[in-house]
Amino acid sequence: KVLMVFTQRFKVVEDSVPQINCDVKAGKIINPEFVVKCPAGCQDPKYHVYGTDVYASYSSVCGAAIHSGVLDNSGGKILVRKVAGQSGYKGSYANGVQSLSLPRWRESFVVSEGKPQKGVTYPSALTYSSTKSPAAKAGEPTKAYQKPPVPGTTAQPVTPLQLTGATATEVTLTSLPKPSPSTGSTTSSLRPQPVGHRSWELGEMDLWQPGSVLLDAGFVPKEELSTQSLEPVSQGDPNCKVDLSFLIDGSSSIGKRRFRIQKQFLADVAQTLDIGPGGPLMGVVQYGDNPAAQFSLRTHMNSRDLKTAIDKITQRGGLSNAGRAISYVTKNFFSKANGNRGSAPNVAVVIVDGWPTDKVEEASRLARESGINIFFITVEGATENEKQYVTEPNFSNKAVCRTNGFYSLNVQSWFSLRKTVQPLLKRVCDTDRLACSKTCWNSADIGFVIDGSSSVGTGNFRTVLQFVANISKEFEISETDTRVGAVQYTYEQRLEFGFDDYHTKSDILNAIKRVGYWSGGTSTGAAINYALEQLFKKSKPNKRKLMILITDGRSYDDVRIPAMVAHHKGVTTYAIGVAWAAQDELEVIATHPASDHSFFVDEFDNLYKFVPKVIQNICTEFNSQPRN
Repeated sequence: KVLMVFTQRFKVVEDSVPQINCDVKAGKIINPEFVVKCPAGCQDPKYHVYGTDVYASYSSVCGAAIHSGVLDNSGGKILVRKVAGQSGYKGSYANGVQSLSLPRWRESFVVSEGKPQKGVTYPSALTYSSTKSPAAKAGEPTKAYQKPPVPGTTAQPVTPLQLTGATATEVTLTSLPKPSPSTGSTTSSLRPQPVGHRSWELGEMDLWQPGSVLLDAGFVPKEELSTQSLEPVSQGDPNCKVDLSFLIDGSSSIGKRRFRIQKQFLADVAQTLDIGPGGPLMGVVQYGDNPAAQFSLRTHMNSRDLKTAIDKITQRGGLSNAGRAISYVTKNFFSKANGNRGSAPNVAVVIVDGWPTDKVEEASRLARESGINIFFITVEGATENEKQYVTEPNFSNKAVCRTNGFYSLNVQSWFSLRKTVQPLLKRVCDTDRLACSKTCWNSADIGFVIDGSSSVGTGNFRTVLQFVANISKEFEISETDTRVGAVQYTYEQRLEFGFDDYHTKSDILNAIKRVGYWSGGTSTGAAINYALEQLFKKSKPNKRKLMILITDGRSYDDVRIPAMVAHHKGVTTYAIGVAWAAQDELEVIATHPASDHSFFVDEFDNLYKFVPKVIQNICTEFNSQPRN
């Protein structure tokens, strides 16, 4: 009878599955195993996930479910099971979510489909470790903290140990190691630094490891009663979230003394930045005859470890082949395997002693087109007598992202290099000004395919052109950023302008105004084929290819095969239908899912309403993919 009462009390029916928010971390939930319902929209990068398959309990529960493939961004039920802490968690990109790497953690969890196992009961209300439940309703009492029971055992309330002859504080102080000396630097900081590592607080101990005196005695430390003990020492400065590569000159001509000055400069950078998975990450490549990575973005997750690694770098020698180093970084450094997060701008800072011994212009162009912001620090440039030996005059301006002075720093002496730490990092951390970052605004070739059939009419055609202009002006347009082209079609097709014809926003907008109305039939299938051949065949390999087709009627020819060819060639197709357009045909033309790529509006005058939605979907789709 007692067993029957117990199962009846905790049996979960379909409607009583507890719901949680996207930001709820597994570590906040005490229950060792539970079924929950996640809302829609948890694919957002702000809901951090750590690990792959097995996730650190500091992760968003719902974000981990999407990363693992159990859920999509529309939400749903999942089964969560707590498991032991891991010695390390490897980040990866999966299902639109970039998970991050993390050192060992006190607790892990795995997620699976929200199907209750036969004979297992799940709580209808969750127990949280904080004083307030994230999902609790106003006025609803919260449950007292309970330590998670070991699976397969009966949960017992935790009672603080009654200490005889000593206070809890005294036990704490005698059970922990002595504080280590501060490793701080006198270098001024770019912005206020966090408190940093705790020297002798309970949070410093591996409280989850067997053998801990306090745990074995049954003592529950104060920090365990809040979520603070579950947080890493520092997640990094979120106001400077960049993936940063330093290319340092290790050539023979630089000498040992100047190489040490260069290393001290890197150490000052590491000290000033608040390194962490939620802020800046930094790797170093040394170049001479050939480049070599000293360590990648994922190697060091805090400033202290980074400074230690910098101190161990030894000089390679050889020539000063900076161009070869930039090519290496473009092809190898900013990869997912090396820790590139996708959600952070890529920045490469190239330090050159005097001048490079190879050419940098072409290598830098390819780097910029891959979305890398190139900064150059030139120390002690060539003298008048040495300029005859410079391989590529004016190499700095040819290499940097913009020739406006923002991306280049000229240092007169190696002894002045330390003075550039603050100016450089102020620019590197100003992510709004990193114009060469590959974002949804500057990473695409956009081809408009415009219906010019008789049913549109002259007035409505001008309205369509305004719609095209309104979308185009949202993007950063240049030869190396977003490019725009346009095709008009009836029974026939004509190229109004191609991707290589105009390279400024004003020129593009003027070209759109000059498009003349054609009039004729509606052969949309042939127009798609024509756009693939005349526009997208000339698209650059590293550009996203976007086709935005606007039509007001059903096509006279078949659109299925041309649409399939476009999708197969990697062209993301948006289908905009007006008035008499056939919605089933729009869905065939549009890239899957059609709900995100096809739109219908009853009148031409209402086209403008869809500009923000089209832009939003373009950016949302881009931000769900890796950058490089």
